[in-house]
Amino acid sequence: MVLKYVRPVSEEQFQAACADLQLTESVWTIDLAYLMRTLGVRHAFCTQTLGVDKGFRNQSFYRKHFETEEDRVNQLFSRAESRGVVVKKCSVSVCELRDHVSGGHVAIVLLNALLLVCELCSAPTTSCSSSSAAVTSCCFLPAGHAPSISCPAPVCFCRKSQQPDYQGHFVVVTGYNRATGAIYYNNPAFSDRVCCTSVSNFEEARRSYGTDEDILLIYKDT
Repeated sequence: MVLKYVRPVSEEQFQAACADLQLTESVWTIDLAYLMRTLGVRHAFCTQTLGVDKGFRNQSFYRKHFETEEDRVNQLFSRAESRGVVVKKCSVSVCELRDHVSGGHVAIVLLNALLLVCELCSAPTTSCSSSSAAVTSCCFLPAGHAPSISCPAPVCFCRKSQQPDYQGHFVVVTGYNRATGAIYYNNPAFSDRVCCTSVSNFEEARRSYGTDEDILLIYKDT
């Protein structure tokens, strides 16, 4: 999604880069930073933890791959500078993010999908507010899946779902409305819509434990 906007590459180039970096089903933000570097995209990866937070071992979201991924991810961090991957230990404020996207750039943000509420997709109902609630629209329903009587909320990541307290998910922040304080983003689960949330909800979701406040700033060269 990001590459189509900042630096279009062929599918062959993209797949070759993924293969070269040995990307698997477990993709961390540092992997995306390496991918940007490999494809020649100017970037800056901002995070609160330079490496893997050992506390993630106890989270169900990370538990499956933690033992095999910890050393790999830590090595990526340690080698980043020598490989030309820009990594900074810092927190990005909403004002800084606003200024970034105002310049025509975008950002890949890791957040807790269980806390994110799209004001456009969730209206007029609050999806999954109870086990009997009918889901009419949800950012985190898989593409091509519509609610039905037999399956009212397939793999829905809404706040009241039966998922654990953290579900890592990347979104691409693309805009900011100064008048309303709304943040606009694209959800990789969908290709046909722009989502919108409040600053307070965005901050709650991106600062949730498990995200390390990871933000990958992507620059569109003009």
